[in-house]
Amino acid sequence: MSPPPAIDFAPGPTPRLWAIVGATGTGKSDLALELAAALRERGNAAEIVNADAMQLYRGMDIGTAKLPVDERRGIPHRLFDVREVAEEAAAAWYQPLARDEISRIHAAGGDAILVGGSGLYVSSVIFDFRFPPRDEDLRSRLEHELEQHGAAALFARLQAQDPATAARIDPKNGRRLVRALEVLAQGAVTHGAALPDVPLLWRPDTRIIGLHVDRAELVERLDRRVERMWSDGLIAEVRALRERGLDDGVTARRAIGYAQAIAQLDGATSEAEAVAETQTLTRRYARRQVSWFKRYPGIEWHDAPVDAATLLS
Repeated sequence: MSPPPAIDFAPGPTPRLWAIVGATGTGKSDLALELAAALRERGNAAEIVNADAMQLYRGMDIGTAKLPVDERRGIPHRLFDVREVAEEAAAAWYQPLARDEISRIHAAGGDAILVGGSGLYVSSVIFDFRFPPRDEDLRSRLEHELEQHGAAALFARLQAQDPATAARIDPKNGRRLVRALEVLAQGAVTHGAALPDVPLLWRPDTRIIGLHVDRAELVERLDRRVERMWSDGLIAEVRALRERGLDDGVTARRAIGYAQAIAQLDGATSEAEAVAETQTLTRRYARRQVSWFKRYPGIEWHDAPVDAATLLS
């Protein structure tokens, strides 16, 4: 009697973590969808995980260019629409949620595709990124100072205490100024929303894809996109979100485009002024994104658009 055939117990390929990054308007969401579809055609149960801070919010759709559900091809999209606009979102809160989603996708045998342009959020997931301690009472006092004296006063204090961190933070970003001063007051070293000096990957099988668009083309693309936000109904979207507590939010109401729409609704600015300011801030944000992602070790830059199949060949 012949022996039974040998059974191959060799494990399948290790699930991969993909990160698709780059400036706003470079087509990250489209590539993530194409990549997930290509992987699933090969039997890989790939899913997409959001790394855009504002796409976490329910109802913030037009101003964030969120991919509509009916255009997602049935591919699961995780961590979209998981926060109310009155609630705060922060990278330290987001990190464990995103990593849990990625671990669950991997456990099911699929690749996880992290997509978004929020640099700190992406970094917190793909690198060994550890956040400084938090002190709610101290933060409340600093936020009160921010309201009373403005961001300039806090920025001046940060410059005196930690010039290196101050150089990396927008002087008008009160939220980050408060966080930096909160960390310093506890005697901790703040990364000031910056990458560690030598970032180490959280998962070794991580592939980082950066999308690049020529500067002149990107500026034109972003300006037209902002105009479409208004023509597609951003003002109506913001009006509805205010009824759900947008004005009480710490994070959502400060989003580029939303803050300007609020000012327009309040009569503090005209539509033309709101659009122009949003365009200027969007261009500036895109420059900061490019600078942030350029420092990623091992990133593979591609001119957009990218054929997802070429990434798998």
